[in-house]
Amino acid sequence: MTRLFALLLVAAPMAALAQGIDLSGGGPVDVTATDGIEWRQTEQVIVARRDARAVRGAVTVDADRLMARYRPAGGAGNSQAGGAAAPAPGRPSGQPPVLGENPAGGSSEIWRLEAEGHVLIRTATDTARGDRAVYDMDQSVLVLTGRELSLTTPTQVLTSRDSLEYWSQRRMAVARGNAVAVDRQEGRQVGADTLVTYLLAEDAPAAPVRPTTANGRAAAPPPGSGKVDRVEAFGNVEIRTPTEVVRGDRGVYSPATGMARLLGNVRITRGDNQINGREAIVNLRTGVARLVSAADRGERVRGLIVPQQDKPGTPQAPTPQGAGAPAPTPQQGRRP
Repeated sequence: MTRLFALLLVAAPMAALAQGIDLSGGGPVDVTATDGIEWRQTEQVIVARRDARAVRGAVTVDADRLMARYRPAGGAGNSQAGGAAAPAPGRPSGQPPVLGENPAGGSSEIWRLEAEGHVLIRTATDTARGDRAVYDMDQSVLVLTGRELSLTTPTQVLTSRDSLEYWSQRRMAVARGNAVAVDRQEGRQVGADTLVTYLLAEDAPAAPVRPTTANGRAAAPPPGSGKVDRVEAFGNVEIRTPTEVVRGDRGVYSPATGMARLLGNVRITRGDNQINGREAIVNLRTGVARLVSAADRGERVRGLIVPQQDKPGTPQAPTPQGAGAPAPTPQQGRRP
């Protein structure tokens, strides 16, 4: 019969945010497992195996194995020879430090949490998945690696191949390697080699990419905004609308307005038709993509228009190869 072990340690005392995945706030970390907890005093490491779980506040971390690295709270003066935390007065030697003990007697704080195997990190609104996760309490950063990496928020699903970082204090997520961001509310999809998502703080106004009116002035943004402020894309950027595929070297997308701006080697493809330029403005709400020329540099917009072979009025959905196959849905995630 397996037993359930529990351990409480103090997390590194840093200010916590109200939303998002943040383990860096002060307070207890409850670690449980069904195959026991190993306390390595010399290494100052707690290892929990099988159905391991760590809970701090509103954040829950599940994995096959958890490693909590701790240090004496308040500095190195609390450590014994060999680096282990000193026991509190009146507490038997050999027992893990517990929240609430006199700091002068040797309470400890976790500065790094590592999770391996079927990692699932949850809050009331956000979910992160991967094979391995490392959370640095001092930097307030979570790094996920492995297969099927994802970060799901109320408004966005962010996936990647190589790594996925979440900087809770900076309210920033970074997806590297075949990264895809899907707007859950609108079904829009933005892909690139690297995507950087900036999240809004509570009640903070968005700073969207705003379309311009005929007189060149910025049009007013729609009332209200989502929790994502903007998404910056770098390398092999690809944005899909119902009728077109727009590609470029880099770009920025604003969920508040549904507008995106792409720069560098921009190509707009609709079926077998393609136009090339230096900059494009894409309205993902209307599906209209407009190529902008740089007349002051003598650059011209170029296009290849192929006569429509289908019945008049029948639109062709774009594909990366321009072969006319239906465009993938946002649920398909990664680009081919």
